[in-house]
Amino acid sequence: MKKISEFIWPLVGLAAVVVSGYLLYRELAGISIAEIKGSLFAIPLHHFLLAALSTLVAYAALAWYDRIALLHLGVRHISWFFVSVCSFTTYALSHNIGASVFSGAVVRYRAYTAKGLSAAQVAVLVALCSFTFGLGTILLGGFVLTVLPGTLTRLNGILPAVLTDPATARVLGVGLLAFVALYVAGSLLRLKPLTIRSFKLEYPRPAIMGRQLVAAPLELLGAAGIIYFALPEAGNPGFLVVLAVFLASFSAALVSNAPGGLGVFELVFVVAMPDIDRPAVIAALLVFRLFYFWLPFLISVVVVLLYERNRLASALRRQPAAEAPPEPPLTAPGLDARELERRMEKHPA
Repeated sequence: MKKISEFIWPLVGLAAVVVSGYLLYRELAGISIAEIKGSLFAIPLHHFLLAALSTLVAYAALAWYDRIALLHLGVRHISWFFVSVCSFTTYALSHNIGASVFSGAVVRYRAYTAKGLSAAQVAVLVALCSFTFGLGTILLGGFVLTVLPGTLTRLNGILPAVLTDPATARVLGVGLLAFVALYVAGSLLRLKPLTIRSFKLEYPRPAIMGRQLVAAPLELLGAAGIIYFALPEAGNPGFLVVLAVFLASFSAALVSNAPGGLGVFELVFVVAMPDIDRPAVIAALLVFRLFYFWLPFLISVVVVLLYERNRLASALRRQPAAEAPPEPPLTAPGLDARELERRMEKHPA
């Protein structure tokens, strides 16, 4: 059954890319490359700098995910620099490739086992980082749906009507916030793990939980900020609406299983921004792809190559020392020094 799922999900992701690409093409019909290029050059320089700063905030928060998981495991000997580089490389690869088994687990396994962590500890670390991200999505999603329940009406025709209804959206938002409240209460009261079929929720220490509630939203706020600062002021609905649309687009991209959410993310975002000129929306999404996906991916590939080269060089340096023959003894076993000297005099070489 596992082999079948491994074969089907890549096909689902590929189908999502093809279908969303076709729908996106229909949405953008009539828009020229020159218009998109003009919109890119129209973005002020200080907005580019703010988008770059938002990227740093997002990836710093992702590094904090790893640090929180290490604190949960009681691991304190790994430096912030190593954790930051490992986290950056992991997420830069997973955002683009979409293969969480490779980029999420294997890269971390290679890095953290070199620092003394066991395979079981790395598995817990990966799981807790994933849950922290999910917690941030639930928290911010619940907040925007409760405060701005009419936001999802922008996605009429894409989402089911029951989800775009403001009353239903607010109920869903309250339910999401209730889940977060339950998690907080479980941690503060140190309740037993919550088990729902195969899902098991273990409550961490309050100090860990508190860090999660800050780090998780911070990453999503930073990522949404990249697009917000790249959008023009004309027709801009405000940061909260951009955040809500970003969360819907990002969630749809994750569910689609498309590599990097390619096409799916753009389709949802373009449809949900009817008040802004389409070339300007596409330009903002290109800035987001550049800062959040493509540049980190290029840097992460260089980091992985350098890391593996250094590990290989270190292994080669240790190999001769390990295989060198032992030094011959100064005296033969069972003979003292004088007896050995007399025999050598009788039988010179």
